[in-house]
Amino acid sequence: MARGRKRRVWSDEEKRTICAQTRVPGVLVSQVARRTNANTNLVFTWLRDPRFAPDKATEETNLFLPVEIVGEHDCPAEPATPAVESRIEIDLAGGHRLRITGHYWPASRNRIHL
Repeated sequence: MARGRKRRVWSDEEKRTICAQTRVPGVLVSQVARRTNANTNLVFTWLRDPRFAPDKATEETNLFLPVEIVGEHDCPAEPATPAVESRIEIDLAGGHRLRITGHYWPASRNRIHL
């Protein structure tokens, strides 16, 4: 009678730890599998299981900051100091870029003038 290899039994916590290691940027699933002596296909199976895969919703939380939009009547007609041309560029996923340009009056703090 041929003796087969004994199957390893992974605890749920071990599966969660291994799946979390695959979420590190630049790390391949095959690297984690080799390091933990697990089969790569088995790790991919665990990643599809919501019990073990890290929750993407908690990884990619969006944060919105409060913005106050001030009407024209609150803006000085001629600022005491020259307005500074400002530009904010935000690189978004998928190669998109959001570009915001405008003037900034140093005397008016915590307000965005559009």
